[in-house]
Amino acid sequence: MTTSSELVLHGRETLRRHARSFRVASLFLPSDSRDDAALVYAYCRELDDAVDEAPSNDDAAERLAAVEAGPVARAFREVAARRGFDPTVAHHLVDGMRADLGEVRLADDAALLRYSYQVAGSVGLMMCGVLGVSDPRALPHAVDLGVAMQLTNICRDVREDALRGRVYLPAARLAEVGLTAEDVLDGRAEGARVARVVEELLVLADAYYRSADDGMPFIPSRTRLAIVVASRLYRGIGVRLRRSFGSNPMHGRTRATFVDRCKGVLASFGRWAMMSLFARAGARPHDVALHGHLRGLPGASPG
Repeated sequence: MTTSSELVLHGRETLRRHARSFRVASLFLPSDSRDDAALVYAYCRELDDAVDEAPSNDDAAERLAAVEAGPVARAFREVAARRGFDPTVAHHLVDGMRADLGEVRLADDAALLRYSYQVAGSVGLMMCGVLGVSDPRALPHAVDLGVAMQLTNICRDVREDALRGRVYLPAARLAEVGLTAEDVLDGRAEGARVARVVEELLVLADAYYRSADDGMPFIPSRTRLAIVVASRLYRGIGVRLRRSFGSNPMHGRTRATFVDRCKGVLASFGRWAMMSLFARAGARPHDVALHGHLRGLPGASPG
């Protein structure tokens, strides 16, 4: 039987190997929150790997079931019970992972945003529990940070996803530049045209990052810095994709440099200090238009 200490070590190692930005951000969390966050990340990562590393759809489905019945999933449920958040929000995450099985095509922004909610917005809600967020006004902003990060992932990983038979760039946006999902899959898509779609999605991601910033005052001050760091570092990937590659992802995965990460952390301290000075006083209501395609989902604005 795997012990709790072994699972925590596994979570820490998973962060170290697979999530540089999140690992850096986690250093600014209290130790108990850091370990719980690592366990949540490890669970999400195992679900993701179950799909990405499986040789077939049937095998992926079996692996997903094994993860959900395994020790990391049990540790996740223990974290949920200890932190007082609803573990069933993870069902949306699992649904998103199942959607990755086989051929992936997204018709439009509605499909893109709902998928992003499933695989990342849901994680934002889980992290609210881990961080001790009690103000319900934080929830839609937490969803938005997850959506923004997933949009960044999608823009960064166009080529890598295509090699797996997946195209997350909405067909409607591709059509506007004269492309199809099949063009992206077989490598015929002109980089400049793909870049136009990616630039549009990075602009969309920025709107969700701004909303996430608006929700930072609702996060306890002690844990707020870590989320500001995570947001700034992840947003920096999109900034680098724009500045260094003209938003063209077809060269391969864009990675933030060590210098980029250092600058991001320093900028985060400044932003965190300002938030601490003006916490809640300047908090703005959530822009319900951002959740037009997410109505009815946990944490989404009901407007």
